[in-house]
Amino acid sequence: MSTAAAPLQEPFAPSRSRDHRPSFARLTQVELRKMVDTRAGFWLLAAVLAITVLTVVITVVQGDAESHRFANVLQNGVQPLSILLPIVGILLVTSEWSQRTALITFALVPQRSRMLIAKIAASVVLTVIALVAAIVLSALGTALSAPGVDGTWSLGAGLLGQIALYTLTSMLIGVGFGALLLNSAPAIVLSFVVPIAVSAVTSIINALDGVGGWIDQGRTLGDLVLHNYSGAEWARAWVTLAIWMVLPLIVGAYRFTRGEIR
Repeated sequence: MSTAAAPLQEPFAPSRSRDHRPSFARLTQVELRKMVDTRAGFWLLAAVLAITVLTVVITVVQGDAESHRFANVLQNGVQPLSILLPIVGILLVTSEWSQRTALITFALVPQRSRMLIAKIAASVVLTVIALVAAIVLSALGTALSAPGVDGTWSLGAGLLGQIALYTLTSMLIGVGFGALLLNSAPAIVLSFVVPIAVSAVTSIINALDGVGGWIDQGRTLGDLVLHNYSGAEWARAWVTLAIWMVLPLIVGAYRFTRGEIR
């Protein structure tokens, strides 16, 4: 009697369509969704929109016709973005640690550097969306107020670029603080307290007044929305950004990619 040989089965091979790492675009999309998934993120973004609308309304209602020009309205309209968007950036970067999801996130995406870059990309995308919204609201407010003065819609490309840079760097400074501390509460507090303290100390102590002209964010970056910078002003602005944005991002990137998961 003969025994039928069982057919050889090929070893199991996982489907490539199901076993691949998420694309960078997918990671960025996920990080964008994280900004509105939590109640804190949702209401913070809602507050950004509401305060921007309120700022535009107050600007076009108060003052004379000269102050109702598009450039003036936009200069005021982006101020809420520069204050509140950095908090959104901090919450985004610290979410894995503050919500205790770091182990799950980094198990799904072991390359932490990809996650950090996706978070930075998401923060840039959100900033662009918020800036476009501020421009639209400012244009609408200017059109409704109809100041009818010379230069009502005048806004040079250089100044518009500076306004965009001012808004974007404000967000990235918040992202840097979040990556540096990896804890939302102290990062939010210190992102407000430390610049104010530096500004106060350099203003009060005469010997530090010259140093303040290079490291005080209010003095070196605040006028980006007001007029086109000269060479000396750009030099001070880049030094300030190197201290407050680039350095925290570099140290924060090391901590984010090498830090212990708890």
